[in-house]
Amino acid sequence: MNVGGGANAGSFTGAPPIGPADVKAAAGRIGTRVRPVTLVAADTKPFDESSVYLACETTQVTGSFEARGAANLALYHLEHGALPDAGTVTAVCGNGNAALACAWAARETGGRVTVFATDEPDPQLSDLAAHRDRPARARLMRRLMEFGAEVHSVEGDSEQAARAAADHAQRIGGLFSHPSDNPLIAMGAGTLAAEINDLIGAEIDTIVLPVGGGLLAGTCAALEHTGIRVVPVEPQRSRTLSAALEAGFPIDAPGAEGATTLAADSLGAHRVSQLTLDLARSAGCVPVQVTDEEIARARHALWDQRRIASEYGAAAAFAAIQSGAYVPDVYERVVVVIGGANTDPATLES
Repeated sequence: MNVGGGANAGSFTGAPPIGPADVKAAAGRIGTRVRPVTLVAADTKPFDESSVYLACETTQVTGSFEARGAANLALYHLEHGALPDAGTVTAVCGNGNAALACAWAARETGGRVTVFATDEPDPQLSDLAAHRDRPARARLMRRLMEFGAEVHSVEGDSEQAARAAADHAQRIGGLFSHPSDNPLIAMGAGTLAAEINDLIGAEIDTIVLPVGGGLLAGTCAALEHTGIRVVPVEPQRSRTLSAALEAGFPIDAPGAEGATTLAADSLGAHRVSQLTLDLARSAGCVPVQVTDEEIARARHALWDQRRIASEYGAAAAFAAIQSGAYVPDVYERVVVVIGGANTDPATLES
């Protein structure tokens, strides 16, 4: 396993590439560094009488679940004496959750971090989201530097930033942290599902979550053999998992080139990784899709009715429940993952 870079593409052999034991090891590694998940009832019923729960990583270190994966990546290499003096190199994708988490993890482990970011908002963002993204990016750059990151600007989109980061890591002998394709990051992200399973696993049937980062891969690995169903949610304009499942290998979602979506703030990848595809297929995942309008309504409802701040992409899973894209059975009990809160507070009332 190449723990520094992305997982190698290839044909699925039937055996999941990572599993519950890997996630358990990650949980032991990062346990004192990250915050426990916040679980709340989605409605006004008492917690033990509700049928839908929200797993909020909005209060997590750095504001998203990405801190789990970044911590596992850094601590694994530190534990094995393999954290290079040149430090970790990564790129800003979407709203920068992964890069922010990587910078935090580097500071926690006494390492260096170099971040590559584009000068302009990602082309996948809608015009409205791109307009709002500019001040948000300024805040992101400030937060990255507060964590001690060395930030480099590049032209192009997030994929070009990732390539520049990978090239730089190779030149200086650094550890490349791919924003969405790394088994150690997936193991760390999977600790969220493992926590949920430990807390209320015997009481639930399904976890609904956005397709993005290492979250889906880690969740499938953590919940192997538990009987808990994993339902991935993707924007209609970015059907990355559906496209990969239909093709049999990772492929750009139809229309992804030039398509824009509100959810690109945290669901902006053009394709899923081979790692995510293998694990999702092994778990029997059937993705559902939601529109930008449904995502925006769900995000507003999270804030207006529950005072939960959420990114657009992080609200995708709740949008599936609220819109009826996923309809639980009568007695089905569901956990909906709200993955992050790194968003402009001024947009929550709109």
